[in-house]
Amino acid sequence: MDAARGLALIGLMSVHVLPSHDDETSEPSWSFIIFSGDSAALFALLAGVGLALASGGTRPHGGRELTADRAALVVRAVLIAVLGLGSGSLLSEDLPAANILIYYGVFFLLAAPFLRSGPTALFGSAAFFLVTAPVLMQLLRDELPGFVSGNPTFGDLLTQPGATAAQLLLTGTYPALAYLAYLLVGMGLGRLDLRRKAIQVRLLVIGVGVSVCAEALSYVLLHGAGGYDRLLASVSGDEEELADVLVWGSDWLPTDTWWSLAIATPHTNAPLAIAVSLGTGLAVLSLFLLVSGAVGSWLLPLSAMGSMTLSLYTAHLVALSFEVHYHRPYLWFTIQLMTAVLFAVAWQRTLGQGPLERVVGAVAKSARRWSLAASSGTGHGQGPGLHPDRRS
Repeated sequence: MDAARGLALIGLMSVHVLPSHDDETSEPSWSFIIFSGDSAALFALLAGVGLALASGGTRPHGGRELTADRAALVVRAVLIAVLGLGSGSLLSEDLPAANILIYYGVFFLLAAPFLRSGPTALFGSAAFFLVTAPVLMQLLRDELPGFVSGNPTFGDLLTQPGATAAQLLLTGTYPALAYLAYLLVGMGLGRLDLRRKAIQVRLLVIGVGVSVCAEALSYVLLHGAGGYDRLLASVSGDEEELADVLVWGSDWLPTDTWWSLAIATPHTNAPLAIAVSLGTGLAVLSLFLLVSGAVGSWLLPLSAMGSMTLSLYTAHLVALSFEVHYHRPYLWFTIQLMTAVLFAVAWQRTLGQGPLERVVGAVAKSARRWSLAASSGTGHGQGPGLHPDRRS
C-alpha cells in the first residue's frame, strides 16, 4: 500500500511539473495520459483503506473505541486542512497545481460517520455518491457561488466561507462529495482481508473490468447515441471548446444538457469518469498487493515515499511556489523525484515515520487518548494507541 501511495505521489508531481502536451503535435503527453486524474483518485482510495485499518480493519470498532477513532480522525482532518490552507497561500493563482490537502481535510470529516460501517454498506454508499454527487454538481453549479481560488487560503475561508465551502464540496478540482466514492470504496476494501490472494485477484479483475466498461459506455453514449451532438449544441457549436473538455478534462461541464454526465475524461467528475479512475485505482492497488510478496524489497523507493506522502507532497508544493520549473521541467522533475526518494529512504531507515506524519499522528493520538479517558470517566486514562495509518 505504501508503494502504491508512492506511485500516486509521483503521478501528482509529474502532472504538476511536466508538460501536459507535446509542443509540436499538441497531443497529450505520456505523463498526462497516465497520471492525470487517476493519481488523485488512487490517493483517495488508499486513504479510505487506511481509515478502515485504523478503525478496526475487518472488525470495525464500536462504543468507546469508535468514538475515540472519530475524535482522532476529526483532529487529523483539521490539521491537514490547516496545512493545506497555509501551503495554498504560497502558490500563485496561475500555478498549474491544485493543492489537494484542504480537500483531504474535508474528505476525512465526511468519512467520520462511516467508520462503523461494514463493506456492504460502504460499497453501497460509494455507489450512491458516485451517482448523486455529479447530479448535484449538474443541478447546482449555476446556482452556487463562483470559483474562489485554485488553491484556497485562510483569507478565502474567512472572507468567502460559503463560496469556499461550495468549492470544496462540489465545484472544485477535487470535490469532496464526488471523491467520497473513492474514499468509501477504499474503506470497504479495508474491511476485507486484503492479504488473501483470491481477493487480490478479484480486485484486479473487477478494477480492469470497471475501467474498461466505463470507457466503452462513455464512447457509445457520446458517439453512438448522439451525446456528442447534444454537447456540441450546448457549447454553441464550438468544436474546439468541446474537444478541450473531451481530451483534457475540465472543472466545468455544460449544465444545459444531461449528456455531460456521459463524459469519462479525468477531472470532469462525471459518474463514468469516477468509475474509470476508480477501476484504475483498484487495478493498481491489487497489482501491488500481488507482487509485493515477491519483489517487496525492490519497491523500497516507492514504499518509503508512500510512507510520508504528507511531508513530501507539502515539500513539493513549497518547491513549486518558487516557479523555477517552467523552462526545464524534466530536469526539475528529476531533481524533485530523486530528492524525495533519497530523503524518504534515509529518513525512514533512521527515524521511521515522516516528519509531518509524526506531528499530525502525535496530536491525533492525543485526541484519541483524551476521548478514551473522557468516556471512561477517569480523565487520566491512556487508551490504546491509534492503529498505524498514514495519510495518502
